[in-house]
Amino acid sequence: MELLLGLVLGVIGVIGIIFLLLLSFAIYYDLSRSKIPSGFDSPLKLRVIHCFVIMVVIVGKCLELLGVCRQVAFIRFVLNFFTPRVDPGLFAKDLHFDGVPVRVYQPKAPSAGPRKGFMFFHGGAGMFGSIESYQDVCCKIAKETDSVVVSVGYRLSPEHLPPAQYKDCLAATIHLIQNAASHGVDPSKIIVGGDSAGGNYAAVVAQKLVDRSDLPKLRAQVLIYQTSQAMDLNLPSYQQNGYMPPLFRESVAYYGLIYIGKDPSLAGQILKGSHVPDSMRLKYGKWVSPDNLPERFKGRGYKQVPLAPYEPEVYRQVPETLETDFSCLFADDSVIEKLPETLIVSCEYDVLRDDGLLYKKRLEDHGVKVSWFHAENGFHGVLNLFDAGLFRLPAAVELMDRIVDFVKKL
Repeated sequence: MELLLGLVLGVIGVIGIIFLLLLSFAIYYDLSRSKIPSGFDSPLKLRVIHCFVIMVVIVGKCLELLGVCRQVAFIRFVLNFFTPRVDPGLFAKDLHFDGVPVRVYQPKAPSAGPRKGFMFFHGGAGMFGSIESYQDVCCKIAKETDSVVVSVGYRLSPEHLPPAQYKDCLAATIHLIQNAASHGVDPSKIIVGGDSAGGNYAAVVAQKLVDRSDLPKLRAQVLIYQTSQAMDLNLPSYQQNGYMPPLFRESVAYYGLIYIGKDPSLAGQILKGSHVPDSMRLKYGKWVSPDNLPERFKGRGYKQVPLAPYEPEVYRQVPETLETDFSCLFADDSVIEKLPETLIVSCEYDVLRDDGLLYKKRLEDHGVKVSWFHAENGFHGVLNLFDAGLFRLPAAVELMDRIVDFVKKL
């Protein structure tokens, strides 16, 4: 018995030492690499969150090296571990829309007529995130807007490389449009939306549907700090927030390459822009130019950096990064001008902030009705903290409230 007790205590001690080593490294990494701007109002909470993320990433990598499981699988497990409960005022059904897994959230209260439908595409770089990890977000939208919210469990990379993600989102959206009545939804009041990579999928889905004369038009799109281009990663927000947790500038290129199944060692060339052919610089430069950004976003030490000389071999390996399925900003004018009413959500301390602002400018230039909410104390991923207990942030609450208000008024 004493031997067993000693063994148990020894194991606990080893686990404790490993935890302390992990925590110490996470704190060191955060303090040495992160650069949180002085204007940000919740640095301590963000540092704690970032340290947790670092620890999860490290443990995942160690497990992968030991042959226990892949790093992405461990990160997904952690993200899904604390699944919020379904709001008691909602029904939740797990279904398949044209083969794509979805969860449909529907208010229990009776409705006088068909409701709005909101197709929600979660974020996570196309590799992480799930229906479960965004349950609180979808429940909040469904309850507060009295809408039917469909959370889409699209296939994830690297098991399923692009364009599997947006194609799943598109297939599920078309299914809802065609079968709206069976879900109590008005087919003329369907919205697509999402955050981060999910915001990009929403933008691409909206673009793909503009010429579908056989389907009712989308009512709106909600794009929450979405990616929109992979041409210039030296825009003001990429410089100003390049080391703002939890998403660093170098991580955008690194994980973007893993997402499309390419060698992450190309990240340096992507960050410099050497993957962009001269012809595309001429064609798309007018849309990616920092001249399209309001002057207020060009401070905090920003200096314009031209793209590096073109390297054909780099482009040959990553041509999809500049296609419209990946960089929605580069869609033709004839597509952009037909897009539905849009809510653009951007965050001051987000490395992707300017992607959203550039897309906003393109939409406005073509007469699309755009509402814009800019979270002055927001950062990438802040939406998930609107109901996070001790880590709940006012910026997250305000961001969610603005989304709800926009959908209510449609």
